[in-house]
Parts: sequence; structure tokens; C-alpha cells
Amino acid sequence: MARTLNPEAHASKRDVFVEAAQRLIQTKGYEQLSIADVLAATESSKGAFYHYFDSKESLLTAVIDRITDTALADVGPVVFDPEISAIEQFSRLFTSIAGWKNARKELMLAILEVWLSNDNAVVREKLRVQAASVMAPLLAGIVARGKAEGTFSIDDPVETAQVIMALILGAQEAAGRLFLDCQKGRATIADARRMFGAYKHALERILGVPTGSLRMFDDATLTLWFG
Repeated sequence: MARTLNPEAHASKRDVFVEAAQRLIQTKGYEQLSIADVLAATESSKGAFYHYFDSKESLLTAVIDRITDTALADVGPVVFDPEISAIEQFSRLFTSIAGWKNARKELMLAILEVWLSNDNAVVREKLRVQAASVMAPLLAGIVARGKAEGTFSIDDPVETAQVIMALILGAQEAAGRLFLDCQKGRATIADARRMFGAYKHALERILGVPTGSLRMFDDATLTLWFG
């Protein structure tokens, strides 16, 4: 007789691996992490691990999914408040996610190491696609609301959101490399201010709003990462 899968038990066991991997990535780094480390941390067999994941990379994808879901659950009520305007929602999306990352700096640094490593080009591209698939629909909803309000001067909300998402991913990668340059003394917080200011101005142009309309970062956040 075939075994009946208990969906809740299956998800629970899978989550044990994901939680352990996230903790180990933060303490050891992804490059140093091995499947054997995860097995030891969870007191599980190799067969049990491969029942849920086919590789270390697929485990990383699950970790990123978990981080993304947690972040959106935490910031969602603040960002998608129906009582605020679309432009305020757009600003809060950036500032709230920045605040969430600030509170988890060690974990974000570990993920940044994966993102920027030349050895992880395939993984990085998967993460980019993954991020876009989650964020683009949220952005499209905010942009559509802004168009309906008459705040955003755009044509198609979905296409605009895709362009914005590409810009955000570019900014994320540029910020990561600038962070490393700051650590090595090759850049300063002034460079970070200029770079983020340029991206903010570009987003304002795309949305058709006056310069200075968006809030994407604050000096405390820049000081934390680039100071």
C-alpha cells in the first residue's frame, strides 16, 4: 500500500532543514556550509535531506524563499496600508525592507557573500529571477494604484513594475559591490549617497513624479552599511 503523505508533517520536516541552513549560513557562510553540517545540525540522514532537496543550491533557494516570505509578512501591513497614498506605499516598501535588513545585518552579509561570488553566477541568477517573481507583482499593484490616483505618470503598470524591478536588482548589486569597496577603503559613504541618490532620481523619472517625492533610504541606514 502506498504511503499517504501528510502535507503538514512534510512541510514541518522541510522547515527544519531550511531553518538550520539559514542559521548555519549566518554563522559559517554559504561557501563553508556543507550538507553534512545541515545533517549534523538536524540529526538527520542523507536520505531524509534528499527527500526534500536535490542539492545545496536548492536548499539555498528555500532559505531565500523563507527570508523573503518573513520580510514581506513583517513589512506588508506597514507598506500596504489602504489609508496611505501609492507614493507613500512605494517609499515605505524601500524604507521598511531596509529597516528589516538592518535588524538582520549578519544574515544579510552572509547572503551578500553568495550574491557577489563569481563562483555563484548560476545561483545569483536564480535568486534574481526569484526576487523579481515575488516583488514585481507587488510593485505593479502599487504602480497601478498610483496611476489611478493620478500620482504616477505611466502607461502600463505591469511593464513599469518590470522596469523598476530591473533597476532595483541593479541597485542591489551595485550596493553590494560598493559595500565591499567601503570595507577595503576604496569608497566612502559619500559615494553611497551619490549612488542611491542617482537610483532614486531614476525611479522618480520612471514614475513621473517630482524630484524628491520618494524616500528610499535614510542616513542612519547608509551609516550602518557604508559609514
